[in-house]
Amino acid sequence: MPFLIVLLAGAASVLAYAPFEQFWLMPLSWGVLYGMLRADTVRAGRGFLLGWAWGTGALFAGLCWLVVALHRYGGLSAPLSVVLIFVFCVALALYPALVSALFARLRPSRPLARALVAAACWVLGEMLRGQIFPAFPWLATGYTQTPPSPLAGWVPVVGTYGTGFLLALTTALAVEAIAVAGVRRLALGAALLPWLAGGALRQWDWTAPVGEPVSVALIQTNVAQDQKWRRDTVLAQLELNAQLLQRYPAQIMVMPESSLPVFEDNLPEGYLEALGAAARAQGGDAILGVFTSDAQGRVYNSVVSRGLHAPQRYSKDHLVPFGEFQPWGFGWFFRLASIPMANQTPGGTDQPLMALAGQRVAMNICYEDVFGEELRRVLPEATLMVNVSNLAWYGNSHAQPQHLQISRMRALESGRPQLRATNTGMTAVVQPDGRVSEVLAPFTRGAIETRVRGYQGVTPYVWWGDWPLRGVLFAVLSAALWRRRLR
Repeated sequence: MPFLIVLLAGAASVLAYAPFEQFWLMPLSWGVLYGMLRADTVRAGRGFLLGWAWGTGALFAGLCWLVVALHRYGGLSAPLSVVLIFVFCVALALYPALVSALFARLRPSRPLARALVAAACWVLGEMLRGQIFPAFPWLATGYTQTPPSPLAGWVPVVGTYGTGFLLALTTALAVEAIAVAGVRRLALGAALLPWLAGGALRQWDWTAPVGEPVSVALIQTNVAQDQKWRRDTVLAQLELNAQLLQRYPAQIMVMPESSLPVFEDNLPEGYLEALGAAARAQGGDAILGVFTSDAQGRVYNSVVSRGLHAPQRYSKDHLVPFGEFQPWGFGWFFRLASIPMANQTPGGTDQPLMALAGQRVAMNICYEDVFGEELRRVLPEATLMVNVSNLAWYGNSHAQPQHLQISRMRALESGRPQLRATNTGMTAVVQPDGRVSEVLAPFTRGAIETRVRGYQGVTPYVWWGDWPLRGVLFAVLSAALWRRRLR
């Protein structure tokens, strides 16, 4: 029964993420797990199973939309797709399982220390899941704390993982306040303090606008995934791109990821030049998603610009395992599933920013904006952050609002506007305070036409990234290990 309870509690955490965004549910969900792990009778083995149950429930409920890609577009049967995604989530749940076992081994006897060690263990697991194979940080608990959560005020200071640490710490302190009468006032006060301070920090502007506003068109093409790579639709899609750029003139016109469904070298002769001429005639530049290749035959997921400025290019650097490259030992998976363009090459970390309309534009493609510490590399030089995505793979699911919620955290961390142009949704403008000022309805064709200003300045998180948090985790866990050895 305890394992079923934590499994259901983990599954309920999906309601804390977009599109539901009930941020207060994450402390309740994780608090159920902590309430069981804190008991002296729970040893490492039982802690492992409890963490595994919670993680499996949370990850499968939050990521079940991956089934759509395998079944509808990957050619696998529905039952096999569900089984494979469930196994994937069970494997990812090993991270919360291992750190739950670690906490059960290190668990201090003092309530406040117990809460601190639990938070450190938990966030260590989330950071490892986001940095070690398969490097999949989606659904980190910190993402639930977008505005209006008071903890959102901490995001520009400590980042998403740091916010997750504060969430876990305050939740554990609240549980200790309920369970241990002797520390009730102290634990409750310590639990409330970060939330109150976060509310105050939300009023602080870490960055400031610079320069004149520029006109932007964020274009949503709405091409179904089962149509995108068909040879008989290529010319129609190329014509659609040209029409949409003509319809929505701006200084910066942004098309989605892979909006041109052929390799750059296979485009009709003069096609890109014609788009560039049209963009120049409208006084701007077009950013187009297209696959490129080099002399060695390596494939890149790229965006290219054409228009007033000299042609520029950015190629995706952080690729999606299974979707964009084949991890070693998983050839059997690709023999089962039909996934196009699964042999891509990273573009490299030293690519220049795009200079457009007086702005220094930092591009990132789809999954790349899940890695906040990597996006710090382009700051403070970048004035605008632009993401292009194609989430048509996942149908009308939670993938789109969850991805937009991730972009909101990137805006808070960087203190920069996050401009999103997607194929089927969610195309949006996210302000530096994490607020979504404009958004297109998913699965519609159109554009957001607006004016935005670039931003300058540096948030604390841009300065130091996750290094202070790593220091805290090292100090807390080292002290807990030392005390356990003394015992």
